[in-house]
Amino acid sequence: MIEKIWFHRHPLGWVLAPLLWPLSLLFKAISQNRRESYQQGNKSTYRAPVPVIVVGNITAGGNGKTPVVIWLVETLQSLGFKPGVVSRGYGGKSDQYPLLVEATTPSDQSGDEPLLIKRRTGVPVAVDPVRSQAVKALVEQDVDIIITDDGLQHYALERDIELVVIDGQRRFGNQHYIPFGPLREGLERLSEVDFLITNGGQAQDAEIAMTLAPSDAVNLKTGERKPVHMLKQLVAFAGIGHPPRFFQTLKDLNADVVKTQAFADHQAFESSELNALSAQGQHLIMTEKDAVKCYQYAQDNWWYLPVSANINQSDKHNIIQKIIEVKGHYGSPSA
Repeated sequence: MIEKIWFHRHPLGWVLAPLLWPLSLLFKAISQNRRESYQQGNKSTYRAPVPVIVVGNITAGGNGKTPVVIWLVETLQSLGFKPGVVSRGYGGKSDQYPLLVEATTPSDQSGDEPLLIKRRTGVPVAVDPVRSQAVKALVEQDVDIIITDDGLQHYALERDIELVVIDGQRRFGNQHYIPFGPLREGLERLSEVDFLITNGGQAQDAEIAMTLAPSDAVNLKTGERKPVHMLKQLVAFAGIGHPPRFFQTLKDLNADVVKTQAFADHQAFESSELNALSAQGQHLIMTEKDAVKCYQYAQDNWWYLPVSANINQSDKHNIIQKIIEVKGHYGSPSA
């Protein structure tokens, strides 16, 4: 229901306005005061010995940040850089921090996105609620550039480049602060970042258009790949920030979907509920983010759909040139 209030102007939003509006103003004041404290030097910050790139957003919910992080990692790897990724590890809880994520790390320790990034790219990934601690752990892994998955509002960590990912369909909803709307920061913050990347929809002036390109479905048990349209009677589920985007992708691929089920973002699944879902069709299909939580009890007919960020060559060049320029102030990739 909160999504409908934020992005679809549901009438209940105005019913709840007397409660939500004051809380929204309080959130705004706290957010602005916190940032000003860092800007004025009243709170300490940490600067890493290597460049730091933040991939974040100003709204709550899933916007497509993780695919952008993966795109950046893979692009930088192809140019000879040694990137590492920092995450808060939302949805996970480890006995100790910083946590260096391995492909076998349980998602309930690392969180879904860090494990997804590790499995997809193989680069060093460090999780810590205190991101500066994660950065220090990565520096010891001999990385020469750091990308933070989310963390635009984590001003305790200084950064060199900021990329904001915008949901091209939902944009900024009703443009109110949390909890009356989805904003973490005001729209004026967008004029201060280095790049605006719009995921889907229509990119506006000064925004970089991005699409998510799906590949073949991958079987969780065997690694077999198949075009989605070849899998009959699919039951699709998603526990991401905006599940309808995943279901629409399947529709665009002419997938034979007989049922869809949306879950809360970062939800921990029970094998019994997924088995029950799977029984309603011939195959179960999920996002790659959900898959990292399901490998241990996956069945033979469970699949996930990887997606990759697609950005045109000109915009890619501009982003990379900015990174190379910043990197030059720190030294060469091999320094």
